[in-house]
Amino acid sequence: MTDTTDGTAKVAELLKDFRFAMLTTVDEMGKLVAHPLTVQEREFDGDLWFIIGRNASAVTHIALNPSVGVSLSSNDSWVSLSGTADLVDDHAKLEELWNGAVEAWFPEGPSDPNVTLLKFSADSAEYWDSPGGKVASLMSFVKSKVTGETLDADNEKVDL
Repeated sequence: MTDTTDGTAKVAELLKDFRFAMLTTVDEMGKLVAHPLTVQEREFDGDLWFIIGRNASAVTHIALNPSVGVSLSSNDSWVSLSGTADLVDDHAKLEELWNGAVEAWFPEGPSDPNVTLLKFSADSAEYWDSPGGKVASLMSFVKSKVTGETLDADNEKVDL
């Protein structure tokens, strides 16, 4: 486990590079279900915000069990967050987060009665980071295969 302050800062740094996330919920049968969502706020303080339709299956699942996971990935880093989700009816916050990309899903705009906010509050995280991008990650992988040494990447668990 890494120091909370340093760990939170590292998670926040990594999250700036992600646009999409998979929200994992538990359905009515107890099965895990992943839902693709767009991250709406890049400044991570332990919370992530998503714009979602009230009729989405994730909304039904969260009403049954608010414990969820959020996973994000890029070419050279991955973050897994655990926490809880809540639906938030805050029109001012919805307006603040609204952007043109969201209109593809909700063409009636932020006044659409089917649109709401999903606030994810993280309580822990785990990240894997291969600094240097694709080329450095590939070189590290090749080096690991040739030398038998462990892949050069950061991996930490963080309590938030």
